[in-house]
Amino acid sequence: MNTQKPSKIVLAYSGGLDTSVILKWLQEKYQCEVITFTADIGQGEEVEPARKKAELLGVKNIYIENLENVFVKDYVFPMFRCNTIYEGMYLLGTSIARPLIAKRQIEIAETEGANAVAHGATGKGNDQVRFELSYLAQNPSIQVIAPWREWDLSSRSKLIQYAEKNQIPIAKDKRGEAPFSVDANLLHVSAEGKILEDPWVEPKEYIYTRTTSPLEAPDKPTEIIIEFERGDPICINNKKMTPSEVLKKLNDLGGENGIGRIDIVENRFVGMKSRGVYETPGGTILLHARRAMESITLDREEAHLKDEIMPKYAKLIYNGFWFSPEREMMQALIDKASINVNGEVRLKLYKGNIIVTGRKSQNSLYSEELVTFEDSQSNYDQSDAKGFIKLNALRLIKNKQNTLK
Repeated sequence: MNTQKPSKIVLAYSGGLDTSVILKWLQEKYQCEVITFTADIGQGEEVEPARKKAELLGVKNIYIENLENVFVKDYVFPMFRCNTIYEGMYLLGTSIARPLIAKRQIEIAETEGANAVAHGATGKGNDQVRFELSYLAQNPSIQVIAPWREWDLSSRSKLIQYAEKNQIPIAKDKRGEAPFSVDANLLHVSAEGKILEDPWVEPKEYIYTRTTSPLEAPDKPTEIIIEFERGDPICINNKKMTPSEVLKKLNDLGGENGIGRIDIVENRFVGMKSRGVYETPGGTILLHARRAMESITLDREEAHLKDEIMPKYAKLIYNGFWFSPEREMMQALIDKASINVNGEVRLKLYKGNIIVTGRKSQNSLYSEELVTFEDSQSNYDQSDAKGFIKLNALRLIKNKQNTLK
């Protein structure tokens, strides 16, 4: 890893208080040019104000890019092909965004001749790991700067004092202690910290911004049909859409029907437990729909193998190893298994529930002839099951005989 004095630094910049303070701190500490990079990945707020804030702080080289479609097409959808869930519940909304941002920072650094990158993740969370593993996977010689591990601005009040001293604009709602911290992108919204730190205290309703309460959701179900091609959703109700449009539409439908809320305590890679409240309406619908599509298009052992590797795959993404060779190996297997995942799934969305009501595919392995209890022309002979059962029972019989000796 490079430890020489930075000549230029590429900063992942949101335009918020934390990264604005980081921007000024980098300029003061390293006395070099700081290039800002702001990615629009569907966080639900304007990104252009980040340009004005960066200009106000003397930044000449400003990158602002809409990466919504890249985010969904190249990161979210490939991850969902494995029906990926971390620790049984978490759909990895924060985890999957960091590799994209880090990769683009490295590309900008190469274009601009910068030898350092910086991020705004704290020294307690997983994001510092995700950013930095992704940086070094792309460019092992890049210098990584993590201000939260280096400076003494260890509280919100100190950040505000520093901002005031350096004439950094502070939004009125940022002057007090934030009741919780938020991360958002097109896949999810997360909230953690402060009022959410006690895992026994129920989250207040105002924490949720993307979903209606299931208790207040419409009394009439919403019916939708999702079409899949090679494992990815391409149409909703016969309307073809881009990847980001699909996820936006599913977010709207899920949010209206109170779908996608979870409140979990997860195991961070850095060695502590953390309580998080997540809203992932579109992703939750997609997970149910994909599994329904796979239920008729995947061979039993294909499906079971994917289920067996999924926890390992999820752990790799959660811990920041998106660019690892083992994740790429697993992705090749997952993508191969998705080739025949084509067809349509019909769902009803109702008060936080997702109800599968139908599925069909030109690649279906389901046979009505085989499963019917009526006479059929299939070549399945029920008496064949006797030998099959007897063969599988041999070891059970032998074990029982041994225990009786």
